[in-house]
Amino acid sequence: MSTYSVTGMACGHCAESVTEELKRIAGVTAAVVDVDSGTVAVTSDGVLQAADVRAAIEEAGYELRTEQM
Repeated sequence: MSTYSVTGMACGHCAESVTEELKRIAGVTAAVVDVDSGTVAVTSDGVLQAADVRAAIEEAGYELRTEQM
């Protein structure tokens, strides 16, 4: 599991959008967003490429603050 910091999320809809985009990445099995802390925990079958995670978060309309915590 990898945890990422995301800016701009404020509500449940934000969490749904980020989760939906992250689950489109090959190998991602789960994504759990904590809007209050601005983090997302991603579980995957293998190592994820930071560029893929960043692209998914940006596609949802948010910004990856740090690549991994």
